[in-house]
Amino acid sequence: MTRAIRNTWVLTSFTSVTNLSDGIVRVTLPLMATSLTTSPALVSGVLTALTLPWLLVALQVGVLVDRADRRKLLWVANGMRVAAVFGLLAAVGAGALTLPMLYVAAAALGVADVIALTSAAAIVPDAVPPPERDRANAWVTGAETLCNEFAGPFVGGLLITMSASIALGATAGGYLAGMALSALLVGRFKAVRRTDAVPSMRREAAEGLRYLWSQRLLRLFAFAASVLVTCWAAWFALMPLVATREWGLSPTGYSVLVGALGFGGLIGTIAVNALNRRLGRRRVMFSNVFLTCSMVAIPAVTSNVWAVGTGAFLGGMGGTLWVVNTRAISQSLVDGGMMGRYSAASRLFSWGSLPLGAALAGLLAQALGYRAAFAVFALTTMVVVVPFLRTFTPRVQQELAAVGMSSRS
Repeated sequence: MTRAIRNTWVLTSFTSVTNLSDGIVRVTLPLMATSLTTSPALVSGVLTALTLPWLLVALQVGVLVDRADRRKLLWVANGMRVAAVFGLLAAVGAGALTLPMLYVAAAALGVADVIALTSAAAIVPDAVPPPERDRANAWVTGAETLCNEFAGPFVGGLLITMSASIALGATAGGYLAGMALSALLVGRFKAVRRTDAVPSMRREAAEGLRYLWSQRLLRLFAFAASVLVTCWAAWFALMPLVATREWGLSPTGYSVLVGALGFGGLIGTIAVNALNRRLGRRRVMFSNVFLTCSMVAIPAVTSNVWAVGTGAFLGGMGGTLWVVNTRAISQSLVDGGMMGRYSAASRLFSWGSLPLGAALAGLLAQALGYRAAFAVFALTTMVVVVPFLRTFTPRVQQELAAVGMSSRS
């Protein structure tokens, strides 16, 4: 077995088990919150706490990823996750669980997510050579989608029906398995510095931001993702309460609804390479604007669960088409020594919009109702159209091809 194949299998397996746990968490924590309050704003606060670290520590983590061994950082992140989950288990077992405890645990898991996802994004170019990266990115993204958005939520809904303790215990087991799997990666996973001098963390963080800002195409991707991700934040922030309280779904029914989103992502993973060859990356990525819009537009106008599930399916497919292509493009354009800082700066704007979207969705739903909140986010997706078409032109596709990035590969 070659190093590329081994590392691809290890990264895919690691992504599968850790994202299965993430998917369980994504369902379990909000549903635990609905047992403590009926306020949309307070329930959405769980997702806000879970994603706020992307705004607060992403840049610092990016610098750390470019300085430290990226595989060791994966161990640290999963250790933090295990500690946070065991803390919740202790509170549930003692019958002392409160909303502030959920928020604190969610915040700790959020910091661990920043470390894990930034390290994992930077480790792919170290682990897999360029000719194999499209396949590795598709496999890893497929595992992420299948487990985080499909299998994880479905399993989480089943487990929390039995008890929160069982759901949390399964989550901890997945993170522990991830720690073991990451040890099987082969190669060097620490960026090679071109100088012995170590700049300050603030200076290196600023370099990541300047680099992102100087790259017009990558800057567009960060802007577009920051807008579109708010729709995902609104959906995940509001849907637990809307589905269970407004529409009368059981926790398992809600998890199936979330699973529709994951199933769409799985289909997107399977189809992305064929769609790229037939339509080109530009058109495939542009379709995500409208697919994501449908995810929030449909629940704004109907409570039909089948229709809402269809919108979730389309949104999940569009998200995967976008992620696979942006990862492949950025890995071809960004130097390995800058990958951690670039990934952190990019996700500061994209993933950093998650807590803002979640908080805004909760406040809008509290004041105007959930339908109005979803409608606002559906309209917001349209601000991406003109910048995308003006920046990611057919000529840019040709330029990507010139650096070995075929627009139809």
